[in-house]
Amino acid sequence: MSPDTPDPERVADGPGAAARPPAGAGSFPHPERPTDSAPPGRSPGPGERPGRSPDEAAAADRFPGGAGQEPPGWPGGLPVPAGTPVTAPGADPLAGWPGVVGEVPGVPAATRRAGGRTATVAVGAALLLTVLGAPLGLLWALVAPGTPVRMTAEGAVYATPQPEQPIAADGWFSLLAFGFGVLAAITLWVVLRHRRGPAGLVAGTLGGLGAAVVAWQVGRRIGLGTFHRLLDTAPPGTDFTKPADLRAGGIDWYGPLPVPHGNLLLAAFGVAVTYTLLAGWSRWPSLRPEPQWDGGWAPGGPGISSEPGDQPAR
Repeated sequence: MSPDTPDPERVADGPGAAARPPAGAGSFPHPERPTDSAPPGRSPGPGERPGRSPDEAAAADRFPGGAGQEPPGWPGGLPVPAGTPVTAPGADPLAGWPGVVGEVPGVPAATRRAGGRTATVAVGAALLLTVLGAPLGLLWALVAPGTPVRMTAEGAVYATPQPEQPIAADGWFSLLAFGFGVLAAITLWVVLRHRRGPAGLVAGTLGGLGAAVVAWQVGRRIGLGTFHRLLDTAPPGTDFTKPADLRAGGIDWYGPLPVPHGNLLLAAFGVAVTYTLLAGWSRWPSLRPEPQWDGGWAPGGPGISSEPGDQPAR
């Protein structure tokens, strides 16, 4: 053996002997490529044991999608830990991770409670609008003119041929009903801003229809008793007036089902058109006011901003 050739046994007894593997155990691993963890982007090969930190081991036990993998991005609207990877658009963030569902406590119950509250508020709003038809009917009876009537020996007749007062009564009712519907839609949009959507539209439409029917019945009955008494007792030559009534609207009965028609539909029409326009020009995709992102951490809860710069995780 040449003097320049290192003696294997002397090298084994040297300072680096503790770092050397025993004979037959394989070559010493490269210091930058340890074998206890697979390189990034490559799954561990045969004979390699992936090393995992305690946090990774806990995540692997909770999410059986694969050893050492991280859970996918959580659904939008929930607090997301910083550094959570963002899933591809259109991909199911919960696919292969059934444990994520268990991390969202009370979601089904909260959804049911929110739906029940929305339905209750919608029914209450429709009933309130229907009740407001009573003052609308009083206003119509006040502004709509009565039709002059004269009692003759053959019975009551109009004092003037082809009177214009019935047409004016229909016109006033149409204007008041449509204006009532527009104001009702704006009020529902502003007051119930956290419950905007189909429920508000249906509640306003039904409430406007009910308000128009109530206004018609209340307005036409003001002074109706006096008119009927004069029809029975007034002597010939007596002049009096007939209360306002609708000629371009009413209710038709198809069996037990009442079907309103004519200008009784204008209040509901005003609500539907105005509410739909407000929804179409809303600045929020959800129709509900949402907090604006200030450049910091994404806010928790269901009110995450819809600004373009707001990412699911930061």
